Amino acid sequence: LNLILPAKPPFHPRQFHTCAVVGNSGDLLKTQFGEEIDSHDAVIRDNEAPVNEKYAKFVGLKRDFRLVVRGAARNMVTILNGSTDEVLVIKSVTHRDFNAMIKSIPNPVYLFQGIVLRRGAKGTGMKSVELALSMCDIVDIYGFTVDPGYTEWTRYFSTPRKGHNPLQGRAYYQLLECLGVIRIHSPMRAKRKQDWSDVPSREMISRAHAAALRLKRSQPSQFGGLGQFGSCKVWGNVGPSGSGPISGSPDMSNARKYSNYSKWEIMPLESLRREAQDHYIQMEGVSMYKMDGNKLDDLVCVRHSLKSEV
Repeated sequence: LNLILPAKPPFHPRQFHTCAVVGNSGDLLKTQFGEEIDSHDAVIRDNEAPVNEKYAKFVGLKRDFRLVVRGAARNMVTILNGSTDEVLVIKSVTHRDFNAMIKSIPNPVYLFQGIVLRRGAKGTGMKSVELALSMCDIVDIYGFTVDPGYTEWTRYFSTPRKGHNPLQGRAYYQLLECLGVIRIHSPMRAKRKQDWSDVPSREMISRAHAAALRLKRSQPSQFGGLGQFGSCKVWGNVGPSGSGPISGSPDMSNARKYSNYSKWEIMPLESLRREAQDHYIQMEGVSMYKMDGNKLDDLVCVRHSLKSEV
């Protein structure tokens, strides 16, 4: 093995200042992120994602790293299209398809085993983000957004296909962004105004009301007034005084031990607007994320520092 393994890892922490991880979502065709993606020190792409003039204004032309699964390895000569400098990273143990690929291309190939997130975040995308975090100061991700309710994952270069749940991993990406680890770019964020009004819109009030009905308990007082936060399985703070989400931190309550989740009550509301605004105020600075594939009580709750607290 001494003759095969290098004396030190080929890529090291903070080797690159900025990195772009480019997913395959069809949302990439809604915004021209091409130049922005190419401005990064390194760009990481996945599997069969094409890099050519047809999609240049949407996904850019820069190609430094590509994570590859077995299925994509069989077509890698065509996918690379003459690019010999692009570093290929395989994310699993060696396989005959990888062995055949290595013999057919001149590109460098590395194995990146990484961590196992089991049910929560599947797919090459999470591995790409993990790889970027291991060697980049700033990580921007593109092509990882999908509208709620999608049953198929749409790719910018082909028709929709069946695969793992497109929402799997979504909470992880959002949580990493809350912690300041990555930055998510999407068409919706590119178009919206950054300075939100202090007065909740009608749509915001409606959503807040719906959330209040889902999260309000029949007897919240027995949980020490924790209210909707009794559903938090993982709770933590973000900011100068925070330590990030920690399972079992002092901010959690014992409510989950004694809760009967089959008993929910929709309480009568005398004033929809007042109740919704109260809920909106309570939730200010808090993000809740449903942990994919788990039970009703599995929420990730993150408290952000408000401007008035910084």
